[in-house]
Amino acid sequence: PAEPSAGAAGPSLRLTADLSNRMLYVEENDQVVLSYKVAIGLPQHPTPTGSFLIRKIVWNPAWVPPDKKWARRDRPRAPGDPYNPMRLVKIFFRPPDYYIHGTPYVGSLGKAASHGCLRMDPVDAAEVAQYVMEHGGQPRNENWFWRVIHARSKTQTVNLRNPIPMTIVH
Repeated sequence: PAEPSAGAAGPSLRLTADLSNRMLYVEENDQVVLSYKVAIGLPQHPTPTGSFLIRKIVWNPAWVPPDKKWARRDRPRAPGDPYNPMRLVKIFFRPPDYYIHGTPYVGSLGKAASHGCLRMDPVDAAEVAQYVMEHGGQPRNENWFWRVIHARSKTQTVNLRNPIPMTIVH
C-alpha cells in the first residue's frame, strides 16, 4: 500500500494569539514561522480565550453592524467600501461573531481596541489567510489572489477542507 502523505495526519499549522502581549503567532510543526501585532478586545468586549478551529475565510466581506448598543449608529458597508472596517479578509475562529480581520486603524495594533475580534494590518491579515488556506486544504494560485484583491466588490467565501486549530491565551 502507498504511504500516506505527510498532510494526512492533519494540518501541521496552528495559530496562537497571546492576548497579554497582543501578538498572533503562526506555527508550523511547533515552530513560530510568522508573528504579528494585533489589537484585541476592549475590557468591556473581551476577545474569547480557548481552543477554536478555523473553518471559513471570507475575502472582500460585507460588514453588517451587530445588533449591539455600540454599533447602533453604524450602517452596513458593502465589500470594497472604503469605510468597511473588515478590509480585505476575515478569518472566522468563533463564528458568527469572532474573527481575525484587517483594520483601517493600524495605530490600534498592540492595544485593546476591538469589540472582541483580533484586528491586524490588512496586508498581514491577507498573508495569514493565504497561509491558512494553503495548509487547510484550499490552496489558490497567485492569479486567484490577484483577482480577489482587484475585484473588491465581489465576496469570495472559502471553506477549509482541513480546519486549522487556533488557541487564544491570556
